[in-house]
Amino acid sequence: MRRRILTTIFLGGFALTGCARRMELSSGKFVDLTHSFDEQTIYWPTEKGFVLERGPAGVTEKGYYYTANRFCSAEHGGTHIDAPIHFFQGHNTLDTIPLRQLIGRAVLIDVRMKCAENPNYQIVVDDLVQWESRHNERLDEAILLLRTGFAAFWPSPAKYLGTEARGPEAVAKLHFPGLHPDAAKWLAQNRSVRAVGIDTASIDFGQSTHFQSHVGLFEKNIPALENVANLDQLPETGFVVLALPMKIRGGSGGPVRIVAVLNP
Repeated sequence: MRRRILTTIFLGGFALTGCARRMELSSGKFVDLTHSFDEQTIYWPTEKGFVLERGPAGVTEKGYYYTANRFCSAEHGGTHIDAPIHFFQGHNTLDTIPLRQLIGRAVLIDVRMKCAENPNYQIVVDDLVQWESRHNERLDEAILLLRTGFAAFWPSPAKYLGTEARGPEAVAKLHFPGLHPDAAKWLAQNRSVRAVGIDTASIDFGQSTHFQSHVGLFEKNIPALENVANLDQLPETGFVVLALPMKIRGGSGGPVRIVAVLNP
């Protein structure tokens, strides 16, 4: 495996230190990995969707323009983060996830072909090991992004979730890929990943009933990023990710703006 080299990543006058190549973030290519929040935003079938209440908009009597809206949203919907407490009691809430887990070197594992053949595909340990062998580096101190190709179906619930049904009875009808619980456990026990993201509605595949991939990651305080967008614009390595969520005290998750920065 490649020797780990301590380097510095610069963002203007701000430096990030970690195991990655030197990268000038200010001159890199920025890729937005976030779906916009609107009336089409996909939420779990048991949750109410995103609601934007339009406020006043126009020129005031004093001559300046002013507008302000209100919004309502469940913690888990659209491009969002799952804090470990979501499935593991006593572990990190949204506001206590260390920032170093949300900013740093990232890698992409592409399993589109397998997911095209099987919409219930679960990413296995061998998929992870093959990436390491191909790139001659370990999945350590990295934000791991899993590309299933399902982001191409956004915002169609029928194609993205496998069903347009709503309510508790719809959960059994979900069909989309995810991370196999054995692979989640392997990452948690054998690699020091900072976070794991995926371009589907859940780290666990749609037909999961016990959500053991969530549990396996969250036991080690590894947060999950779900409904990640635009992974088709990323290479498999050579980029940095910044995933900064709304800071909700005691939250089990929340909306997150995810940005990738590629080497110039």
